[in-house]
Amino acid sequence: MDAFLASTLSVFIAEIGDKTQLLSLFLITRFHRRTPVILGILIATLVNHGLSALLGAWVASWLPQAWVPWLVAGSFVAIALWLLFPDKEGGEDSKLLGLGAFAATTLMFFLAEIGDKTQIATVVLAARYDATFWVIVGTTVGMLLANVPVILAGKWIMERMPMATARIGASILFMVLAVITVLAAFNGL
Repeated sequence: MDAFLASTLSVFIAEIGDKTQLLSLFLITRFHRRTPVILGILIATLVNHGLSALLGAWVASWLPQAWVPWLVAGSFVAIALWLLFPDKEGGEDSKLLGLGAFAATTLMFFLAEIGDKTQIATVVLAARYDATFWVIVGTTVGMLLANVPVILAGKWIMERMPMATARIGASILFMVLAVITVLAAFNGL
């Protein structure tokens, strides 16, 4: 349950103000159909974070066990620092839009997540917790919790969301996860 809760909360907070949240807003204003956009986000996240979590679990399995908590804690600190800087908006006009709401959302979300902080966080969380399935479920739920309200309420939410506060809060969460990881290593957990 720790893996699920930490993964959900981490990705939810890290996703606030992220480029994929802006992509959600763009896609819903472009397609106006909520269900295919939400399903596209779900499928893209499951595939992207599933592969990422498997990578994290695999890396953790071949690293010397004594190194894992230190590398994970260092990765959490790096993500915490990365979160302090806002994403730059990219041009989202693409030939992918011609594929329709579901296919365009699935492909654009999958591509937007490659190398994104939530993908890196998924790798790190899977290395930290010996519960790959729950990390995948948690990161997916976190992604949906952050993006579905944008799809449902769109611009109204984006105008009222203090992005700087969200980034700082997410950064603090990842720093706390780093400290917990180090404390767990010292206590042999």
